Amino acid sequence: MQKDKSSNTEILNTKVMGHRGAALLAPENTLSSIRAAAAAGATWVEIDVYLIAEGGLVIFHDDTLERCTNGEGVTRDAQLNYVIGLDAGTKFSADFAGEKVPTLLEALECIQSLELGLNLEIKHDGADVETIVPAVMEVLKTHWVDNNKLMISSFNHAALQMSYGIDGDRHLAQLYEDIPDNWQEELESIQAYSLNCDYSRLTEARAKAVKAAGYKLLCYTANDPQAVEFHWAWGMDAVITDDPSKFAFLSE
Repeated sequence: MQKDKSSNTEILNTKVMGHRGAALLAPENTLSSIRAAAAAGATWVEIDVYLIAEGGLVIFHDDTLERCTNGEGVTRDAQLNYVIGLDAGTKFSADFAGEKVPTLLEALECIQSLELGLNLEIKHDGADVETIVPAVMEVLKTHWVDNNKLMISSFNHAALQMSYGIDGDRHLAQLYEDIPDNWQEELESIQAYSLNCDYSRLTEARAKAVKAAGYKLLCYTANDPQAVEFHWAWGMDAVITDDPSKFAFLSE
């Protein structure tokens, strides 16, 4: 049974959330990207937490290191000292040469210092969620202050189930590309706060069903306001974008 969210109206107090910080304005999932999102007017950011070797938790998206850094190899197998020593900025722009891959703790400190809300996506495709979820939840318990400015999201339903089992008061968001027929069952099982989905695959009927069931609806990753013009009428609560400045008119 879904928990009453009538008192949660102040949690998602924005219509615009920066994606991987602000991935079109600065190197994605870096502290510079988080700061760029804030400078562009975003009051919430989405970033990805990734488990690497020996329990290290870093802010990173890909399963391999090559696209975003000067490193190479499988992200999951990389040692923390290696990852934090990489250049995560130059491939975006020479202006960001020397930008580092942040640890989860560094990102939490940066985001809270900017007074932003955080949508933390657990990047984990495997079944062994016990290797990442308890570690992430422990860091959040120790280092994140305002629960009403925190959303935990994942495509991995088992990861969200474990998150819910560890702390049932966290605001959980199930991520989908195509929303499956059993979406409501999955959201109810974790007492989800929101459903976050691909805007380009969302239908009006499904959007209205999600809203009628009492959930927040977030759509990723739209970088053109016209692309989600109709989604607002369907009930979309917030857009997740690589360039929050494109949606600055929503906060005017």
